[in-house]
Amino acid sequence: MNQTGCPEVKVPFPVFFTVGIVSLAENLLVVVAVMRSRNLHSPMYCFMCSLAAFNTIASVTKTWENLMIVLADAGHLERRGPPETDLDDVMDSLLCMSFVGSISSFLAIAVDRYITIFHALRYHNIMTMQRTAAILGLIWTSCAVLAVLMVKFFNFQFIVICFIVFFVVSLAAICFLYVYMFMMARIHAKSIAALPGGGRDKSQHQRRWGSNMRGALTLTILFGAFVVCWAPFFVHLVIITVCPMNPYCECYRSLFELHVVLMMSHALIDPAIYAFRMAELRHTFRKMLFCSGWKFCL
Repeated sequence: MNQTGCPEVKVPFPVFFTVGIVSLAENLLVVVAVMRSRNLHSPMYCFMCSLAAFNTIASVTKTWENLMIVLADAGHLERRGPPETDLDDVMDSLLCMSFVGSISSFLAIAVDRYITIFHALRYHNIMTMQRTAAILGLIWTSCAVLAVLMVKFFNFQFIVICFIVFFVVSLAAICFLYVYMFMMARIHAKSIAALPGGGRDKSQHQRRWGSNMRGALTLTILFGAFVVCWAPFFVHLVIITVCPMNPYCECYRSLFELHVVLMMSHALIDPAIYAFRMAELRHTFRKMLFCSGWKFCL
């Protein structure tokens, strides 16, 4: 019971464990599918594979952390021993890396979709696999460095402010790209409809444009799920910085474990969206799960 009278909401460990294990299995399935299927060796699916890998890190980190808490409550671990403190720092770094990496992957996906739609003829010259690999290497390296710095210097308010600014700026950039894409898509659809005749070229152009926009809509849904699942956890960081001792803020912080479950659920939701919205991934999942000797079926 905190000073506001708001009881801290506790989530049973089996809930954490179940969400963590299921999301881990789902995201590993996505990673393996993209790695093993040649049809999925494209920049967009590579960025989605990166997103799934960051989700996997988040699932493993929070599941392991909650397992350590259970062991500590049972008296098998010290809560403040040097090894436990160091391991806690490592897990915090991995969780922070997953958070920053997910945002960076969404930003890369948004830019990739923008190039696909508005620079379709030059797409394969702009987004080569070599450049994709370089972008992924930059994302993973920078996220690892940033995560370590954030955890080591989290007590410095400047670091927390930088983290908040990064989230807000990235969120605004991604939203701007998607809003701009859908606004231009509406204008482009009207221009296609105004073209004279109903020739083959017109119908092919409509199908290609429609396919690109469906992909952009799927990624918009993924990004919306990310914001909904991670925003409450992110608000805790803002509260720690802005009003750490305010009783109303304390009341919000009493829901911390629920927000952690919601954050972990993001890794559970993403693969379901992939399977429901993307035919290529759904087809690959079906072969992996139901085709005997699936590596030959791919």
